[in-house]
Amino acid sequence: MNLKQIRTEKGLSGRALSELSGVPLRTIEDLERRGDGRVSTLIRLADALGVTLDELCREQAAK
Repeated sequence: MNLKQIRTEKGLSGRALSELSGVPLRTIEDLERRGDGRVSTLIRLADALGVTLDELCREQAAK
């Protein structure tokens, strides 16, 4: 999952993303650590970040 990378690229703290998305900060921290979560939560985060669910969740190919 690319949540932390996308969040930091957009200059957002975990708290700011929590406020934008309505997802609790603890949940965001858990998602960044675990890398998986409920689809409904991930959709809210993707919408708040302005990315697709695919961009948020797809693993980056090794270069």
